[in-house]
Amino acid sequence: MSKLDEKIELYNSKIKDIEPKYDADLLAKVTKGLGPSIYRKDAETIACSSPDELATVRNNFLKKKLGLTNDDSELDAAIKEVCDQMGSSNRNKYRAIFYYLLVKKFNKESVYA
Repeated sequence: MSKLDEKIELYNSKIKDIEPKYDADLLAKVTKGLGPSIYRKDAETIACSSPDELATVRNNFLKKKLGLTNDDSELDAAIKEVCDQMGSSNRNKYRAIFYYLLVKKFNKESVYA
């Protein structure tokens, strides 16, 4: 099993607690799209308590990758909603799952088609 397959398997096992009816193919595509960042411990997860990191998610993922033009307050609210959905007690908010939830929230599955 490749390292990528191992990560996808890990994320599949973790997302079931958050969203039982998830799209495994989309999660795999989002994971693959993250490239080598999923293999670095600090880059693999998202710290919802870090305003700088959340701004990076908004600017680099939502705006650049997904092409969203919503205003920042709406994007920030969606990011906060995903933080809440993943749970404050969840110390490992995996970036792949976080991004997957944002893709679903904004119906941007076509980006990974």
